[in-house]
Amino acid sequence: MPEVVVKVDMAKYKHVDLPADEAIKFLETVRDLSGKNPDDVREAIRYIRNFDEFYEYMRRKFKDYIAPPHKPSDYIKGLAFIDKVKLYRTGEGEKRVLLVFDRRVNTKLLEEALERLGYQVRVQRAF
Repeated sequence: MPEVVVKVDMAKYKHVDLPADEAIKFLETVRDLSGKNPDDVREAIRYIRNFDEFYEYMRRKFKDYIAPPHKPSDYIKGLAFIDKVKLYRTGEGEKRVLLVFDRRVNTKLLEEALERLGYQVRVQRAF
């Protein structure tokens, strides 16, 4: 069973690093488990499905992350799920995605979604 680390930084943002195809399944599972369908999750899935185009855009603009558009009311209501997305390739050319979740997203929700996909989950907190 492969292991995935959910990193919680000092500001309580959650970081999950997955292969691109698994990241789509993960986001769909998170969406289903939460019972919500936020725009930022749909937008992140669109970035991943069109990986090559958005990866080239990031390189041309010298960006490390893409932030899905949010309405200020989404933050107030607690509807923001994805804070930013990083698309990158490993040395072997594997497409990978680093998802940074909003601080209000429950870590247990992310753990459950990863476990449903067959991952062993370890939470690593920075203090």
